[in-house]
Amino acid sequence: MSNNKLPAFAGAAAFAVAVHLLLDHLKSKKSAAPKGSSCEAPANPANRSYLIGGNWKCNTTTSSALSLVSTLNSSGPIPTNCTVVVGVPYPYLSLVRSSLRSDIELAAQDCAHSSKMGAFTGEVNVEQLKDVGCTWVILGHSERRTGFGGDAGETSDLIAGKTLTAVGAGLKVMLCVGETLEERESGKTLAVVKSQLDPVVKVLKASDWGSVAIAYEPVWAIGTGKTATPEMAQETHAEIRSYISTVLGSAVAAKIQIQYGGSMKAANCKALLAQPDIDGGLIGGASLKPEFADVFRGMM
Repeated sequence: MSNNKLPAFAGAAAFAVAVHLLLDHLKSKKSAAPKGSSCEAPANPANRSYLIGGNWKCNTTTSSALSLVSTLNSSGPIPTNCTVVVGVPYPYLSLVRSSLRSDIELAAQDCAHSSKMGAFTGEVNVEQLKDVGCTWVILGHSERRTGFGGDAGETSDLIAGKTLTAVGAGLKVMLCVGETLEERESGKTLAVVKSQLDPVVKVLKASDWGSVAIAYEPVWAIGTGKTATPEMAQETHAEIRSYISTVLGSAVAAKIQIQYGGSMKAANCKALLAQPDIDGGLIGGASLKPEFADVFRGMM
């Protein structure tokens, strides 16, 4: 029998072997992920709980994603009262989870409104995100609210629906809110933030808020190098917490984590995190640099 006329079962057998080798490779990659080195020392003050998120946005390739993972894996201990999460583009979620230290959690940067599988071309649902190791999802980012390439962007009602879907599936949510420069200068900051939070308050139960962090991101400070002063950021964070206390009760308000998302980086994180109502950061451009680790390392 000539080599170019192998029986069908030979091709099937070769395919089965290839699949087996691929699965073994993926298992070995997963087991190769380091456990990390969370330390016994908490961030100061020790009675607070912090959330540091890195949003990679639409950046990285396979090579650069693995380079970032390598940097994080060797970045030293994380305070015991600090949760670190990286928000990774869809194509690299599985790759990052299989190689990233276990004490850093994984977030997607969006999710489908529906939790169902089916005819939703281009969507990625919450069950698929959980399947590749996500425990968090970033929702309502200002870039998605604004839209891309003429897209009208996402409404607060749509974001509320996605938040309900994510929390219902057991994912935790970093829910982004924030105002433009024009809105701030017009004295509308709190009104804008309330209009973004109100639809979420309507669809979630009070107990659901244990799975939600609010990321306040003044739109005018994202990627511009500008940042609100610590005092400006604290003022808005305190207003957000007061609003949550009014609509959901003081117990929910006391526990909810409110991150600052306006160009936080290693150089300004200490002053921001020293404020009583700033419980962490959602960090964009700086999360693509080695200095991202300096944020949580500098908290000890």
